[in-house]
Amino acid sequence: MRPLRILFRSISSAFKSVFRNLSLSIASLTCIIITLMIVSIAIIFSSNVNYSTKEIEKDLEMVVFVKSETTEEKVKEIESNLQVLPNVEQISYVDKETAKEDMKKENDTYKKIIEGWEEGENPLDSYFIVKVKNIEDMSETAATIKNLEGVDTVNYVEDLVEKMVSTFQIIRNVLIVTVVALIFVTAFLISNTIKITIYSRRNEIDIMRLVGTSNTVIKLPFIFEGLFLGAFGSILPILVTIYSYVFLYDKLGGVLFHPLLPMMQPYNFVFKVGLILLAIGSVVGMFGSYKAVRKYLKI
Repeated sequence: MRPLRILFRSISSAFKSVFRNLSLSIASLTCIIITLMIVSIAIIFSSNVNYSTKEIEKDLEMVVFVKSETTEEKVKEIESNLQVLPNVEQISYVDKETAKEDMKKENDTYKKIIEGWEEGENPLDSYFIVKVKNIEDMSETAATIKNLEGVDTVNYVEDLVEKMVSTFQIIRNVLIVTVVALIFVTAFLISNTIKITIYSRRNEIDIMRLVGTSNTVIKLPFIFEGLFLGAFGSILPILVTIYSYVFLYDKLGGVLFHPLLPMMQPYNFVFKVGLILLAIGSVVGMFGSYKAVRKYLKI
């Protein structure tokens, strides 16, 4: 029962300390709120970039044209070689006759051109449609396929893929660095707040030491105070995140700048982001308090 009493007393003391040192608490909460708002924006933007990338990956395909003189046995060999490539997810084969019929259905202009061909004439080549697992390795996969015997050309939007991959990598790296930096800034601010609180209560702490109070009992209220500051500071960013994202999703029609960049469905996603913000605020608050207690309390 004694550990429970110590726990509840520490929680009560920490809660009271938040309001007793209201000006310091408000300063910390303001910093936490601003930081978590920026973290929220970074998480949402990063998640949507990754989601859009995966959606684009589903539609990106390579067209592997087979040389006109290639035999059926050689086509099967090419298909087998494609299937064992590590970055190839799915392949489908379109022979020249099927390609001809598909082309006729595409539009009236193609249909008229094909109808003007002599009977039995078909200058089209057979081809494979290849879907890859990772667009970042698409160029390397295309180069490997080009070297396969019987393959004529490999067509895909090379410039678009390379630009998209490099852009997304830059965005992802910048967001990761930003989030990590903001978390450390928040921990530093909370640590300084707890340090000032410890200094303002130094006489009380000295009395507790003189009467034989254990180090754990002295430390716990400060650690819980950091937890409360982090948790309280995450409430406003969570609410703003939920309502703002739902509003933007409806306002933008569920796309990010362009129809090719769909946004994540708001429900479930915004609540997950809210839980992440609560976890970051609480853990960083406790971490900042622990660092302050360890470094400045010296017990």
